[in-house]
Amino acid sequence: SFPGGKRDPADGDAVATALRETREELGLALGAERVWGLLRTVPDRRGMMVAPVIANLGPLEDVTLTPNPQEVEEVFTIPLDHLLQPENQGYTHFRAKGRYSHTLPIFLHGPYKVWGLTAIITELTLELLAPDLY
Repeated sequence: SFPGGKRDPADGDAVATALRETREELGLALGAERVWGLLRTVPDRRGMMVAPVIANLGPLEDVTLTPNPQEVEEVFTIPLDHLLQPENQGYTHFRAKGRYSHTLPIFLHGPYKVWGLTAIITELTLELLAPDLY
């Protein structure tokens, strides 16, 4: 899950921002002890730098989410082994002004397509969690 938002003045750092956003968007209160760390920052399409924070939620059966309907349209999960299967991975090529612009990863899961910044962060996470498999 990649809840996101700008740092509030009361947030001490990127981890505090991520934990607050997770609480606000998903109704999930995590303590800082669940945080594994930060990935390298990545730019969004407007050039703002995003600091992805990785945390362990524990078994999903034990997690109760209360998504904020003003911020979250739908919640779904994708198992790690599904993400690691080559047939569920791909790339999208973009053009700008009639020329090749850039390539981004994409992950497929039934009716869901994970793309954009979420796919970039997913790819960075897979490179860390399963370097020999991804």
